[in-house]
Amino acid sequence: MSGNLYIEHYCRIANSSLIVDGLEVTQDDNLNLNQFLKLIYTQFDISYPKYFKMDKLCKLAFIAAEMVLKSSENLSNCGIVFSNNASSLDTDRKHQSSIENQEQYYPSPSIFVYTLPNIAIGEICIKHKIFGENAFFVKDQYDASFHYAYESSLLATQKSNKILGGWVNVDGESYEAFLYLISDRGNIPYQIETLEKLYSN
Repeated sequence: MSGNLYIEHYCRIANSSLIVDGLEVTQDDNLNLNQFLKLIYTQFDISYPKYFKMDKLCKLAFIAAEMVLKSSENLSNCGIVFSNNASSLDTDRKHQSSIENQEQYYPSPSIFVYTLPNIAIGEICIKHKIFGENAFFVKDQYDASFHYAYESSLLATQKSNKILGGWVNVDGESYEAFLYLISDRGNIPYQIETLEKLYSN
């Protein structure tokens, strides 16, 4: 991919608030994560029955991706680059609790499926028919410089023509998503400083 790169759309979900392209579109302090995401799912008429079988990390990534990708086309060669600091720990705890009692030992296959964070990427790829490069990194915190270097490389080497990138993290009751779509369209220049600013706001 040559030419200037832009952030076509971006989304933040944190503290019971959904912000899309800088505008808060949904907010409700009285809801937990699952309830808040279901509110968004209903509000935007999303239809994907597998959503209700997902773990919290996958639901958060899926909903944030819907907000960013809903008006985009030509996604087959889109790359996906995510990071977080809890990996799939929230679901790992549930899986562990299902096997630690030897008298009632029965590991749940429906929980075990989500003991890898990249399953979230897989669900997004299935929904949007994405076949591009993808990676899920575990970092201490969102690292705009790291994302910029990795995402720019995928675009410069033409391994991807767009990138869905960002941070999606769930650890107990703590959650945060910041996703963005990089392409040759948009009004927001794709720069490290811009990523840092959008993430912080």
